[in-house]
Amino acid sequence: MKAVCLLLTVVFAIGSGRAQEFLNCHDVQGWEQTGTKRAYVPDNLYDYKDGGAEGYLAFGFVRMQGIDCKSGGDSLTIDISEMSDADSAYGMFTANRDPDKPIVKIGMGGHIQPHSALFAKGKYYVEIAEVAANTDSDHSTTMRAFATKIEERIEGRTTPPETLEWFAKENLTSASLVPESVLGMRLLKRGYVAKYKVGQAFIVLEASPESAAEVMKKLREKFTGSTPAQIGDEGFQVKDKYLGEICIFRKGRYVAGYANMPEAKEAAALAGQLAARIP
Repeated sequence: MKAVCLLLTVVFAIGSGRAQEFLNCHDVQGWEQTGTKRAYVPDNLYDYKDGGAEGYLAFGFVRMQGIDCKSGGDSLTIDISEMSDADSAYGMFTANRDPDKPIVKIGMGGHIQPHSALFAKGKYYVEIAEVAANTDSDHSTTMRAFATKIEERIEGRTTPPETLEWFAKENLTSASLVPESVLGMRLLKRGYVAKYKVGQAFIVLEASPESAAEVMKKLREKFTGSTPAQIGDEGFQVKDKYLGEICIFRKGRYVAGYANMPEAKEAAALAGQLAARIP
C-alpha cells in the first residue's frame, strides 16, 4: 500500500510541474509549515476525503495538493484541487460556498469567513480552513491574505462562466453547475441551474446540435402528452407530477428551459426570454 501511495505521489509531482509553488505557509507572517506536503489523485482521494471524495470526482477532479500550517495555537489546512476545466472549478466553489454570504472578487469568485476561505480561478479550486485556539476570534484578514497570495500564483480565468449571465437576475436565489442529472434527469447530463423564488431555469450544453436534438427527442418520449412550443429551434410544454409546468427548448447545442412553474403560460414566456439571451 505504501508503495502504491508513493508511486501516486511521484506521478502527481511529474504531472503537476510547478504546482507545488502554490503552497507556502510563509505567505503570511508568523505561520510555519507542519508535516510534509500531501498529494492526491482520483485513485487515492478517498484516503483523504473519505465520503466527500465523490463530490470532487463528480466535478472532474484531476489532482490535489495540500499543506498544513501553524501559528501559535492556531493551525490551518490549505488544499488546492485541479479540476478538469474552469467551469468545474467554479462549480465546486458554488457547491460548497454559503449561499447567504456574498461572493468576493478573488479569482472567478471567492468566499471569506472568520476561519475559512474558498475560491476558484482557472481550473483550480482552493480551500483554506483554520482551527483557531479562540473560536470567537475573527481571522478573516488572515484568510484573505493567504487566498490573495495563492491567487496571484494561479493562472487562468478570473471571470465566472458566461452561461450564468444568460439567466435572468430578477428574483434569482442561486445559480450553480450541476455535474450530472440536471433536474434529476439522466438525459440532462451536466448543466447550470438557476433557482428563483418561483421555479427554476436550466441550460445544458450538448456536444453538437444533432446530439441536442436527440436529447429533445428522448425528452418528448419521456414526457407523454406534451405540446409543441415555438421557442428556439424546437420546444415543447408539459405538466409533470414532480416538476410542475415545464417548458423545454433547444437552441443549437443548448437544451434549456424552465420547470416547477405554477402556470404553463408563464413557463413558456420565461423560456422564450431565456432563449433570446443564449447566443
